Amino acid sequence: GGSIEFDANGLLFLSTGDDTTPFESDNYNPIDERQDRPANVDAQKTSGNTNDLRGAIIRIKPEADGTYSIPEGNLFPPGTPNTRPEIYVMGNRNPYRISIDQHTGNLFWGEVGPDASVDSARRGPKGHDEINLATKAGFFGWPYFVGNNKPYWKYDFETQKSLFEFDPAAPVNTSPNTTGLEQLPPAQPALIWYPYDESEEFPMLGTGGRNAMAGPVYHREDYENSAVRFPGYYNDKLFIYDWMRNWIFTVSLTENFEYDTMERFMPSTVFDKPVDMQFAKDGSLYVLEYGTYWRAQNDDSGLYRIEFAPGNREPVAKANANQRTGAAPLEVNFSSEGSMDFDPEDQLTYSWDFGDGSSSNNTPNPSHTFEKPGIYPVTLTVTDMEGEKASSKLEIQVGNERPQVFIEWAGNSSFYFEDQPVQYSVQVVDREDGEIDSERIDFSIDYIAGGFDLIQAGHQEEQVSVGENFITQAGCKACHAIANESVGPTYQEVSAKYKGQSDAKDYLIGKIRNGGGGVWGGERIMPGHTHLPEEQVGQMVDFILALEDPDYGKVSWPLEGEFSPEQSDNPEGYYLVQASYTDQGANEIAPLRGNAQLLLRHPDMKAVAADRFENTAKANANGLNFVRFTQRNSWIAFDQIDLRGIRQVEVLVNPAGIEGRLEIRLGSPTGPRIGISEILRQGDQKGYFFEVIPLNKTEETADIYFVLKTDSGISIWNTFNLDRILFKR
Repeated sequence: GGSIEFDANGLLFLSTGDDTTPFESDNYNPIDERQDRPANVDAQKTSGNTNDLRGAIIRIKPEADGTYSIPEGNLFPPGTPNTRPEIYVMGNRNPYRISIDQHTGNLFWGEVGPDASVDSARRGPKGHDEINLATKAGFFGWPYFVGNNKPYWKYDFETQKSLFEFDPAAPVNTSPNTTGLEQLPPAQPALIWYPYDESEEFPMLGTGGRNAMAGPVYHREDYENSAVRFPGYYNDKLFIYDWMRNWIFTVSLTENFEYDTMERFMPSTVFDKPVDMQFAKDGSLYVLEYGTYWRAQNDDSGLYRIEFAPGNREPVAKANANQRTGAAPLEVNFSSEGSMDFDPEDQLTYSWDFGDGSSSNNTPNPSHTFEKPGIYPVTLTVTDMEGEKASSKLEIQVGNERPQVFIEWAGNSSFYFEDQPVQYSVQVVDREDGEIDSERIDFSIDYIAGGFDLIQAGHQEEQVSVGENFITQAGCKACHAIANESVGPTYQEVSAKYKGQSDAKDYLIGKIRNGGGGVWGGERIMPGHTHLPEEQVGQMVDFILALEDPDYGKVSWPLEGEFSPEQSDNPEGYYLVQASYTDQGANEIAPLRGNAQLLLRHPDMKAVAADRFENTAKANANGLNFVRFTQRNSWIAFDQIDLRGIRQVEVLVNPAGIEGRLEIRLGSPTGPRIGISEILRQGDQKGYFFEVIPLNKTEETADIYFVLKTDSGISIWNTFNLDRILFKR
């Protein structure tokens, strides 16, 4: 609570929280009516109480003498027994940020919901955050309902028995702690609602921590004389945002003010915990960002102004270099690729400052040799035809060449085969270090059950931490950081606390998946993450525990030997092979790390895991997740597949009413053909069947295309479906 707004008529709206602890009710609705309990465990005395201003949004008219009056249209007319006439909306848990549409008078607010991470058959739904809309006064459900009126149970905390589900059409408050009416108004559903895990109704909102907030509704006509107002595309759209998930969405409503659609606003921009937003008098949008960490002086906090530039727009500069480190003399090829101007008629001029006292260069893609060791700031400045400029900077370090790391892998470098051991060796060459100390080479082979961002082998300067990647993907960094204080303990603190404890891993896996609190003091509870696979959580815990104990869970792999993939019935799993070496630095240039990687996938791959698609659709039906080819010459492609030793592929297909062949081509949809199926059609077999396609012998690594060739008419009823592809030796 604590959000204040005035409407166009000068009426004051003020939101209040329910003043009830969420930590005494297992993260479900707090309705503990026992008389020997603390005063803050029953929200029926606050947000469910018609005679209390807590857990509500009040609406009053301030008067010139410092008093206030009650406007018409509030939830309870003045004089109604056991009610407060100031209440406009009740049944709120934490209406953290409210907004008034000055044109319609509609009230919007973000409701921060409870923390239960799973539905309970006898307690009620998991927690949801909400975006709410009130076109008139009403009761919005808490503590009896959440989301689109998902009902909680009447729960007897003394006997620990669930008695009945509350009815949103006729909710009642029979708590002995209330001072208000027993019969409450019908509960109003939320406009938008979403839990910790993926929302069935609004999957675009993502997963992880929640803190919903409602921003303004944009009306372009309010800024007629502005040169920076937003375009008409955003007219009448509601801006919503989430402090935990770092996004802003715009929501379109129907004429009846019901939900229609939503889309991400500035999807390529990460907003670092947006906490407030407002349109200025000129139609620009101000966004206040709290920054990454809780209770910290964040470098990435700030107040930002977003304008629409309909006239001449500022160009974009992007400086690139084929190498940024190396021994002297160092020749570097620079590129301005990615520099652009959004105005089609504009032409750019270029100016490069190499930072070494040499003359500037006015070509788009120059080469330059740095003769002496040192650190050189290089700046590219681009200028459009009207004089607008933009700059891009990068740093060139001369005097220390990055070590070269090689993984010599005797087997296929794209796939692992469970019955085929592979000989390998790791080699490191460093120009300045000379002889390499093998003890300083890091080498690992990790099995990943799935869900990890695929890393293009050989193009990462830093070694990838599987566990840290999972932590980032799961959104854990919204509440935790490695070293910086946040709402939860730092990972270094967790690592130190459990260092040396034999059961630490199992304990922390359970804590992360099931949630809990109290270990670190205070009342704040971590929600459960039951949607995360246990094996992923285990690798997250491995990363955390290794922060204070670098040898924790570390498997010692020899730099030369034989690797035998383990048997697994999980075709989504893969092996990440990594080697890295950090040199000792030279010529006052800091040490550099060299890295090599291989990503070995299971040879049985889902078609939907392809890297690129053309005229296809990803579909789900009958428990299958497959690719539907929607036109003749449709294709899917897998990038950089090592075909050494691959002699055939086996596909799981359903021609579904058409006849055709699958062609397998290299490099492009019209590149060299290395395989073609027999005519595929539905015969005696119905639905999906396997088909083996022989391949011409090839030993190269290339992009591989699966192209549909057919003369049949493809329609909604007649499509070609591809489920799996098995690469076979």
